[in-house]
Amino acid sequence: MKFIVKMHPEISIKSRSVRQRFTKILESNIKNVLRKVDEKAWVQRQWDCVEVRGSDDKRDVIIERMQCIPGVTNFSEVKQYPFVSFDDTCAIVLPHAQHLIENKSFCVRVKRRGSHDFKSKDLEQYVGGFLNQTVASAKVKLKDPDVTVMLEVANDQLFVMGEKYKGLGGFPIATQDEILSLISGGFDSGVATYETMRRGIKTHFIFFNLGGAAHEIGVKQVSYFLWAKYGISHRVKFVSVDFQPVVAEILENIDNGLMGVVLKRMMLRAASLAAKRMGIKALVTGEALGQVSSQTLANLAVIDKVTDTLVVRPLVTMDKQDIIDLARKIGTEDFAKTMPEYCGVISQRPNIAAPEDKVIAAESNFHMPLIEQVVDNAKLYDIKELRTETEQTVTEVDSVSEINANQVVIDIRSVEEEELEPLELADDVEVIHIPFFKLATQYENLDQSKEYLLYCKKGVMSRLQALYLQEQGYKNVKLFQL
Repeated sequence: MKFIVKMHPEISIKSRSVRQRFTKILESNIKNVLRKVDEKAWVQRQWDCVEVRGSDDKRDVIIERMQCIPGVTNFSEVKQYPFVSFDDTCAIVLPHAQHLIENKSFCVRVKRRGSHDFKSKDLEQYVGGFLNQTVASAKVKLKDPDVTVMLEVANDQLFVMGEKYKGLGGFPIATQDEILSLISGGFDSGVATYETMRRGIKTHFIFFNLGGAAHEIGVKQVSYFLWAKYGISHRVKFVSVDFQPVVAEILENIDNGLMGVVLKRMMLRAASLAAKRMGIKALVTGEALGQVSSQTLANLAVIDKVTDTLVVRPLVTMDKQDIIDLARKIGTEDFAKTMPEYCGVISQRPNIAAPEDKVIAAESNFHMPLIEQVVDNAKLYDIKELRTETEQTVTEVDSVSEINANQVVIDIRSVEEEELEPLELADDVEVIHIPFFKLATQYENLDQSKEYLLYCKKGVMSRLQALYLQEQGYKNVKLFQL
């Protein structure tokens, strides 16, 4: 079994030295990927393609893996024969092409490598004329035919191209510098990470944990999936940063309308510090222009001023539905649907053009050494270490809409959100208010003979906090939904 792999067209127009370097890296990447599924896989680069051979019983898995290797535009399964003559070529091609061109228009295309006493066009015309005479229902059509019969002659060898498979395109991984992806588990960050991998960037992961171990498991799952499917040719790192202390500082000390922008600035500060320590010169985020209040041009400009590190935003002009469609295509949609984005530090009246001077003034109340502290305490994993954790499932939390006598509702929203939209329940229902960032430390002081129902408007933060409490051994916690 043999395949001819074609590279991204952008590679072919580069200088000779760059083209050779890219081709060599692609050869190595294909070999690294295929040897994991077929120890007999053979890969050899040529000037304008890469040849791949593998075990017949591994055909399907080899095709699947090559479709996910960045830098591969397409590849065709081929049959190889000695090249003897034009007539011999006709006899070889006929059984391959006859069933394909019956009752259809067709043309023959030939590519040559090596020294021959004929031109590619000569062989095209000879084989095309033979097929036209032999298959009565077929018709030659040189422009936009139904079927193109592809042949390659490489020195004394003839290759008859079979089915063509589409690849990812882009550049081979490691032809560009490394990058650190701010991965959250949602639609946007997963798609943005895929885009950097596809463009040939060795992509590491950094996760700002806001919801305990269960949240972390979900993000590790999508990170491992992306790496194993699209970036497995190279080992990368996964950094987990406990960001809950930072969020608590923001909610305690930052004005409501500036919270979203300040949170993003703190994440960039921490990610930049981690990247510097890892020798990485750029960050990637899943931000799309105008999708939320912190992603206006004005706010993004303010956010970026906290770092000299380059911030890459592949999705900046994409529509949300296009992002979701791409997440479905690359396989991250199911992860994103079960691992919602963080919604705790969302202002009720967010500033869509936060003045930089006001943001700086607000941040003067923030304990900045905390950023270095949380990065110092971050956990660093080799991506392969995540495999066992990805086998774990994120535990679901029971939810109720009716309240019993021994149950107490805990409204975990911020004070501003609670005042803006008070929770109105029956008079006999006990409701207490504990902002989510204080819940972990205050929960143990509650009457543990009762059952507590956590409430927030969107149900995201309440779920994450309930999962965290369950991880700490508390079984008397559920979710409350209106």
